[in-house]
Amino acid sequence: QVQLVESGGGLVQAGGSLSVSCAASGRTASGNSMGWFRQAPGKQREFVAAIRRGRPYYADSVEGRFTLSRDGAKNTANLQMDSLKPEDTAVYYCVLRNMVDNPNLYYIKSTDYAYWGLGTQVTVTS
Repeated sequence: QVQLVESGGGLVQAGGSLSVSCAASGRTASGNSMGWFRQAPGKQREFVAAIRRGRPYYADSVEGRFTLSRDGAKNTANLQMDSLKPEDTAVYYCVLRNMVDNPNLYYIKSTDYAYWGLGTQVTVTS
């Protein structure tokens, strides 16, 4: 079975940096996108970033501040978060698709991903 395990996160002041990492185990495929969603209390789950065919793409709210990388052979992903803002505070979830990517599509909906980690907390103070 597929398992996603997040690590990292924590608490930082605004303007600081944190990273979150994800390790996937089980029967996975490097051709399937990995990414990150986040959810703040009382808020809808929100797309953050994903990587498709080695090329990351980002939500407008984090573009230029977050950097997503992946080791396809190991199915691991790292999200480096710089210039953090209080509004970045959320639980961050690692996600993995269970179907081969369509190169013409961007996967930004929760339903695009079958596998989810348990989440890790990121807190940014003012």
